[in-house]
Amino acid sequence: MASTTVSSTFELLFISSLLLFSQFFVSEAQGLPPVVKGLSWTFFQSSCPKLESIVRKRLERVFKDDVGQAAGLLRLHFHDCFVQGCDGSVLLDGSAGGPSEKTAIPNLTLRKESFKIIDDLRERVHKECGRIVSCSDITALAARDAVFLTGGPNYVVPLGRRDGQNFATEQATLDNLVAPTANTTTLLARLAAKDFDPTDVVALSGAHTIGISHCTSFTERLYPNQDSTMDKTFANNLKTSCPTANSNNTVNMDILSPNVFDNKYYVDLINRKGLFTSDQDLFTDRRTKNIVTSFGANQTLFFNKFVNAMIKMGQLNVLTGGQGEIRAKCSVRNKDKLLAAVVEGLEKTLAAAL
Repeated sequence: MASTTVSSTFELLFISSLLLFSQFFVSEAQGLPPVVKGLSWTFFQSSCPKLESIVRKRLERVFKDDVGQAAGLLRLHFHDCFVQGCDGSVLLDGSAGGPSEKTAIPNLTLRKESFKIIDDLRERVHKECGRIVSCSDITALAARDAVFLTGGPNYVVPLGRRDGQNFATEQATLDNLVAPTANTTTLLARLAAKDFDPTDVVALSGAHTIGISHCTSFTERLYPNQDSTMDKTFANNLKTSCPTANSNNTVNMDILSPNVFDNKYYVDLINRKGLFTSDQDLFTDRRTKNIVTSFGANQTLFFNKFVNAMIKMGQLNVLTGGQGEIRAKCSVRNKDKLLAAVVEGLEKTLAAAL
């Protein structure tokens, strides 16, 4: 009788714990942006259960060797999603049909190693699960792990994206990526067109808490005259690193903790030590100043808003279901790879005949 009572009590406690556990995650999920049709939080749970661990374990090693690659992967995801949606089109090489997005001016400074890392991850995932995971999904996961493995929040990523079969024109790339020289009005307008509000905009800008920048992205604030919104000591230090307006040198985006994903970027802005015009103007503009201040004072708040904005961004104009394809190699459309294989086969046959 006693054992039955103990058993019943244990079962009740166990069920209660499960209910509390499930309610916690339901409430968490309710606070996240809705998932677009075709994507799912559990898309590969059965077909590729090791997917996320493969990506994370590999990136742990990559970042141990060079933590700077984290910022490169995060920026790659941004540049992919904002142009024509998160379809992996930024990964494609050019073809006879035209130049790729890689050669568009805003993408020339994307790290070449980032493209290699994504295809390496693709090769590892496809070896484990077969060709069922897209390059665009892998890019989204790599961006999430770039954030988490450098000290930022861990968050769920809805999966099920398909890879695009066309790349955007250079003009489309220019029209959809905001230049570092842009002011807050331009930034808010461009992102409002993609359904981002000012809080989203300020949160996404926080990605500049890691990484480096080329001098030419901000030297218009130094030469011929110093931008009055820039701290003088900070400006003089930048002039040492960037002695001319056309210097090819690089500097850290966040001077306080350049390799850690935290809220120090906003502290920089409050101290007038933001690098780009598009950064510092967020603190100057009354529409976003209070958001910057709140993020600078509360890292947890920043992390929460950043996660929401990243999940929204990661679902921009995604291809799902029967749309697009799952590339066998991230830099080449499958039809191009098939054509290349056919041509190579014909060349070998002709060579043998001769």
